[in-house]
Amino acid sequence: MIIWVLYDIKNDSARNFVSKACKHAGLYRVQYSCFLGTLNSNEKDSLELQIEKVINEDTDKIYIFRMNKEQLNECTMMGQAFDEKLVTDEVKALFF
Repeated sequence: MIIWVLYDIKNDSARNFVSKACKHAGLYRVQYSCFLGTLNSNEKDSLELQIEKVINEDTDKIYIFRMNKEQLNECTMMGQAFDEKLVTDEVKALFF
């Protein structure tokens, strides 16, 4: 399944941890606090548990969305959509 992870985390070390956890899970950074990629259910659950351990539930916001390829293809993207410095060609291929 395609996974989007979006977050707003105040603490620098927690934010860095979440960023590294997303990268380690195989997700691609499409914006500074937004990752996209394909994970199976177990990988998604594992990532959620890792994130849950480091965030402050009173101040931080984390959104994890599931999406299928059809839904992704229906998304409207305007302008540059992704910063090319943050995205590899592999992510761009998902949209064609």
